[in-house]
Parts: sequence; structure tokens; C-alpha cells
Amino acid sequence: MATATTEVAAQRGSELSHPPLLLSCSIFAVAALFYLMGFYQRVSPAVMTDELMRAFGIGAGSLGNLSAFYFYLYVAMQIPTGILIDRLGARKLLIGGTLVASAGALLFGSTHSFALACLGRAIIGGSTAVGWVVLLKLATHWFPARKFAMLSGLGLMFGNLGALTAQVPLRVSIQHFGWRPVVIASALAILLITVLAALFVKNDPVDSGYKSYAPTGVQRSAMSLWDLLKGFKSIFGYRNTWLIFLAQGGIVGSILTFTGLWGTPYLRARYDLAPTKAAIVCSIMIICWAVSSPICGAMSDKIGRRKPIYVGGCGVALVGWSVMFFLPGLPLIGFVIVAAITSVASGAVVIGFAFGKESVPVQFLGTISGTVNIGNMIGPTLLQPGIGKVLDHNWTGQLRNGVHVYGVGAFQKGFILMVGWLVLSTILLSLTTESECKHIA
Repeated sequence: MATATTEVAAQRGSELSHPPLLLSCSIFAVAALFYLMGFYQRVSPAVMTDELMRAFGIGAGSLGNLSAFYFYLYVAMQIPTGILIDRLGARKLLIGGTLVASAGALLFGSTHSFALACLGRAIIGGSTAVGWVVLLKLATHWFPARKFAMLSGLGLMFGNLGALTAQVPLRVSIQHFGWRPVVIASALAILLITVLAALFVKNDPVDSGYKSYAPTGVQRSAMSLWDLLKGFKSIFGYRNTWLIFLAQGGIVGSILTFTGLWGTPYLRARYDLAPTKAAIVCSIMIICWAVSSPICGAMSDKIGRRKPIYVGGCGVALVGWSVMFFLPGLPLIGFVIVAAITSVASGAVVIGFAFGKESVPVQFLGTISGTVNIGNMIGPTLLQPGIGKVLDHNWTGQLRNGVHVYGVGAFQKGFILMVGWLVLSTILLSLTTESECKHIA
């Protein structure tokens, strides 16, 4: 009797159809909205540097730490996030993450204490840490595997739309309403995503009566927490994991450090641009990065290789940043052109997620996604406060309306950290083993 029941269930499972594309896209879109808001929160300090320095009476070093508190807890949460998503599923983490992120934004926008502001940024970072891994997990379950790199790029494009919103639109909003009301409004927007997640998101198409796209080993994880912890340890036994992990931070760290914090004051120092115009330059970079990410992922899928676009993009980014910072006499229009090319090349970083996924056993998708994301976020975590400390060390004592002013030479010394990491990233990626878009573990 039990055997007959099992055979009927298997037959019914084989007769299920895959979910409608509209349903899959809707679920992906809810998770993408949260990732968008997380990216918005990540880079928003870039256009309110003066306001934050004035509100809390701080210099570049403390501002770098305030911004980086987002990344401190974001990085710390990647390991438990990668483990928990394999254990609990995407839906619960998405709902919990949005609720906590909303509370963190509310704290950051309302407090007058620098310590509590740092705590608010840390809460936002820790809670939005689930966003990217949730997005990749849902993509694995709701879409064909051959679309994974493209969807990773599309997800990153959504994130960059959030970063784009945190440039000129945010700057204009702050000028009209003040930075605190705008931050509090963002907390309410995140709370709305909580409602959408509770109403519409499902872990797997099976939960809605459809056939899953996920490999059998990850559709319903029966692994213990201890097994998953051992799995996290074991993925570092694969050579590509180390190389990708260390390399990602150079690419992501550079563009998030520049567009997310130090780009606007650097452009003001070098080209005497107003904050809104400097934000426009950073917006152009974000748009280029956003558009190129899904294109790089799709190109990699199409040619069936990961390394050529991945290594090439990193190398072009290295040259681009070097020209932007150290080429004397570079006019503004030339800077913008080089910045756009550099941002397009940086879109290749999205390949790291597909490459990493193919380099470890399939049951550790969530774990490897979190691991690669740690590599991403270590970049801005170290570079933002690191450059801030270099700026403070080279500060001449100049003030403008109570805000520290730094010279171009000080920024150039700080940006050596970015260029040095990109040199290392290019070398590491050239040493990876090509997967040819297949699991090699």
C-alpha cells in the first residue's frame, strides 16, 4: 500500500508543470525590491556627508566608520545567513530581514547620538545581509539553472537602481525635507516590502502546486545545522572558493567605496563640483554598473565560460581607476568617460556568484552565495574607513561651514588602497580554474 502511494505521488510529481513566468518574476521582484532598498541604505551616506558630519560633529575617519558599520554586521551575518537559508528557506528570512531593517533605519534617522546612529547602521546592514542570498535562492528554485548568471546580474541591476536612487533623487529630497525625515520614510518603504513578502513569496514552486527548477538535493534540505556548518568549512577546501572570495572585494569595494562615500567629496575637491553635480557623476557610474551586470552574466552563460569576462573586467577596472585618480590634467569629461568604462567593466563581478556556485557541491548553494558575498562586502568594509583614516592623517586643518575639507593629494593617497586591491584581484582571478558553466566540484 505504501509502495503504491509512493508511486502515485511520484507520478503526480512528474506530471507537474513549471510555474508561470509571471509568477516566478513576481516572487523574484519582491526579493529584488528588498535588495534595492538594502543597496539604497548602503550608499546613501555619500550624498549626506556634510549633514552627517555636522549632525554628529565628526571628521572623515568617524564618518567612514559610521558608513562602514553597515558593512561590519552585513559581513558578520553572511555566514549565518548562508546556513539559515539552506535550513529555513528564503521566505522566513525575507520577512524577518525587512522587519529588522525597517527598525534599524528608524533608529538611524531619529537618534542624535553618534553611538546609536552607528548601531542603527549596523542593524540595517545585518538585516539587509539576507537580501542577496534570498534573491539567489529564489532564482534557483523559480527559474531554470541556465538563467542563473543572467538573473544574478539582473538582481545586481536592481541593487544599483537603489544606489541610483540614493544619488541625485536622495540629494534633492534631503535639500527639501532634511536627511532625518527622508531616512525615516525609507524605513516605512521597507516595512511595505514585509507585507508583500508575507502575502506573495513562497520558498519553492512546489508550495504553489508547480514543479521546482531546483536540483533535488536543494529542494528540501534535510541536513542538520552541524552538517551545514561543516559544509561551510568544506567549501574552502575548493581552490576557486578562496580565489573568488579574496578577489571580489577589490572590484565591489572600489565602486561602492567611491560611489557610496568618497566619490562626491573627491569630485568637489578636484573639479569644484556642487554636491548635486558630483552625485550625477556617481549616478552615471551606477547606471553603467547596473546595465552591464546582467549583460556580463548573460554573455558568460552564452559563451559557456566564466574566466574571460571575469578576469578581463577586473583588469579594465584596474586601469580605469588608476587613470581616474592619478592621470594629471584629466578633464571632467574625460573623467566621466573613463568612469563609465570602469563601471561597465566592474559589472563582471556578478560572474563570481555563478562561478562560485559551480565550484562547490550543489547542496551548498546558500552557503557559497553567502561566502562570495562576504568577499564582496569585505571590500567596502575595509576601504571606506581605511580611506577615511588616510584622509584624516593628511588633513591640513581646513574647515568649511564646520565640515572638514580634504585636498586632492589626500584622496589620491587614500585611493592607493583601492588600486592595490584591484591588482591583487586581477592576479587571483587569473589563477582560477574555468568551470565552463558546469559543476566542477
